Amino acid sequence: MTARDLTAVPVTLEPLVRRLLAPNPSAFTHTGTETYLVGRGEVAVIDPGPDLPDHVDAILAATAGERITAILCTHTHRDHSPASRPLQARTGAPIIGCAPLTMDDDGPRADAAFDADYRPDRVLQDGETVCGPGWTLEAVATPGHTSNHLCLALQESGALFSGDHIMGWSTTVVSPPDGDMAAYMASLDKLVGRTDRIYYPAHGDPVREPQRFVRAVAAHRRQRERQILDLLEQESLPIPVMVQSMYRGIDPRLHGAAGRSVLAHLIDLEARDRVWRDGDLWAIAA
Repeated sequence: MTARDLTAVPVTLEPLVRRLLAPNPSAFTHTGTETYLVGRGEVAVIDPGPDLPDHVDAILAATAGERITAILCTHTHRDHSPASRPLQARTGAPIIGCAPLTMDDDGPRADAAFDADYRPDRVLQDGETVCGPGWTLEAVATPGHTSNHLCLALQESGALFSGDHIMGWSTTVVSPPDGDMAAYMASLDKLVGRTDRIYYPAHGDPVREPQRFVRAVAAHRRQRERQILDLLEQESLPIPVMVQSMYRGIDPRLHGAAGRSVLAHLIDLEARDRVWRDGDLWAIAA
């Protein structure tokens, strides 16, 4: 059975949580965006996904006989928030969650372009909650992948909906100018300090040992930083050459995205006076 065969089929993950897979698989979205339905009777929809009529129909079919009372978005990349609008038009539910963010991103990820039409009815600040019968979702601000990224913690079960901050299949792309590596690392530290039981990411499998997983992600980022510094200690280099050395064996379609994360590391290192740039070349700071 293929991932596409699994779209439109709700999967119960725990009593308060169901998952629906959107039919938008790609090199950047894995099997597709995972939309979560929280609660029974009165339901919150987390990351409704891209504006695909079949997926909106699937959300409504999965909640037939129930009432959608909140549509929540972790961030405003186009594979996460656009379906909020047709879903609101058909249910009347408010759009709640991250702040709007409209900007040009010169990164290579067409899947991750910003949703310029996102207009929430309510923006959640860190620690604010949305409630329904038997469920409470708390906003956990986690900037880095985007400056407006939120995770959502289900207080009753200890689950965290981690959006793209932590994914179950790949490391997260941090793409300047909005993506910020220093902020991303600080947000990882924030999650390590929490006691969430399980993560439900927007792409990939659930993360069942979350604190251990987040520590591994942070260690991986520190390793990438060390690779960059080791390369630049030998000679000044442009980003594409660094990517070829650091990301051997990965799908060439991902080289552009990898270059964005390398740039994010370099900007962070530059702010810490570890490297400097001269046009397209980067070098160790004297």
